[in-house]
Amino acid sequence: MVDVHALVARNAERWANMHLKADRIATFDKIAITLCLLENKQRFQAVTKRLVQAGYQPVPWWFIAIVAVREYGGPPRWDRQLSQGDPLSGVSHNEPAGRGPFFDHPGDTIDNDAWLRAALDALVNCAPYAFMWADWSIGGVLTLWEEYNGLGYAARGVPSAYVWSGTDQYVSGKYVADHVYRASAIDVQEGCAAILASMMKIDKSIVFGKQPPIDLPHPDQGKLPDPPVVNPVPPQLNSLWSFIKWVFSIWG
Repeated sequence: MVDVHALVARNAERWANMHLKADRIATFDKIAITLCLLENKQRFQAVTKRLVQAGYQPVPWWFIAIVAVREYGGPPRWDRQLSQGDPLSGVSHNEPAGRGPFFDHPGDTIDNDAWLRAALDALVNCAPYAFMWADWSIGGVLTLWEEYNGLGYAARGVPSAYVWSGTDQYVSGKYVADHVYRASAIDVQEGCAAILASMMKIDKSIVFGKQPPIDLPHPDQGKLPDPPVVNPVPPQLNSLWSFIKWVFSIWG
């Protein structure tokens, strides 16, 4: 049984002592730049906004972005499930299995398309149920990523490859398939912590602790009635008395 509170503290300590491997920094920076591009950031932010509108915890856009990289390579791909990287258009076979399919529909936008619906499914309906997570300290963030991939590493007392690959906190050991661990295997994917550190050099809005408020649209946006038609004031009615008489003539 993994003590999650102890894991949060341990991951915070690892973060404080972390150094990126020099030969991989260029790759981390390239990924970070892509994730922080406005067109990509907006798609991740759309998921966060939908969660908040539903009354859930605001899972930060950058957390979602890094999950996308680890699960299926991230942008510019928008055809994969956030849960496990399986195609949107099919039923997932990797864990969590049985999710989907998710299809686009005519008129879909980035605020409600197949990718977003799959992302909401991953964060709300699948373990570790990120929509309920409340600890957005750095240790909490790293631990939620670790839970997203599974606590098998923590149960073995080793750093998670999913989180720490590409840093000096990770040497070897990898789950090469669901529930199949090999101590000699080395994860060559980019770890969550390293990507996050690179993103923070680019986007200063990335913060830990209580998440900042999100600029949400009015809940009735797009459904409000058209504003009433108001007759413009004729230019010749430039005196107050003329204006008052003109108003009364409109009201009848």
